[in-house]
Amino acid sequence: MEPILEAVALCKNYGDKQALQSLNLKLTKGEIFSLLGPNGAGKSTTINLFLGFISPTSGTAFINGTDVAKDPVAIKKHLAYIPEQVMLYQNLSGLENLALLSTLAGFNYSKEELHHYLTQAGLQSDAVNKRVGSYSKGMRQKVGIAAAVAKEAKVLLLDEPTSGLDPKASNEFSTLLLQLSKNGTAVFMATHDIFRAKEVSNRIGIMKGGQLIDLLEGSALNAGEIEKLYLDYMHN
Repeated sequence: MEPILEAVALCKNYGDKQALQSLNLKLTKGEIFSLLGPNGAGKSTTINLFLGFISPTSGTAFINGTDVAKDPVAIKKHLAYIPEQVMLYQNLSGLENLALLSTLAGFNYSKEELHHYLTQAGLQSDAVNKRVGSYSKGMRQKVGIAAAVAKEAKVLLLDEPTSGLDPKASNEFSTLLLQLSKNGTAVFMATHDIFRAKEVSNRIGIMKGGQLIDLLEGSALNAGEIEKLYLDYMHN
């Protein structure tokens, strides 16, 4: 199967500091991949390279076969991104935010369709027309998920999506990711949440000092074993 997201010898330097060292990685359609590592390990740098926010020092990031650095505009239609804090217009409702986001992506949905996308993403029906300023983090993320589905994104990039979520909201988020995966969306998630990563991921990468130092099959180890392995790596 052709990779939907691929890194080929991907490197990023800031002066003398190597933020990312020769990353080689492939994700296929419907795969969920979690990247574990401490702050400063290179997780956010990797995401920013795939988003085209920064340019690689060397190597190549591909989204759906397109070189991100050569055509950052073309890859936007295949991508959705949910940062740690989802940026939405506070004075607009969830539905109005989704209408704006989907219009910018080139789609024109009715209010009924937008309402369906939001409730399908787990937003309560009575919250759809409320101002986003009153939303919790989990609710804002659901608007982000709805936007990814509405724009038919092939790849979803997530940066620390479960930080600050209570267990119920975190569990709901996992359920949404698994549903996206079933529908063919590839998910790349940078996270500190070992247990959530184990719960949803086909593969888990461990990153330290800008290097991908191990790749694990999600089904091969339990969460406790992954945590022990992770801590061993961090202490060596």
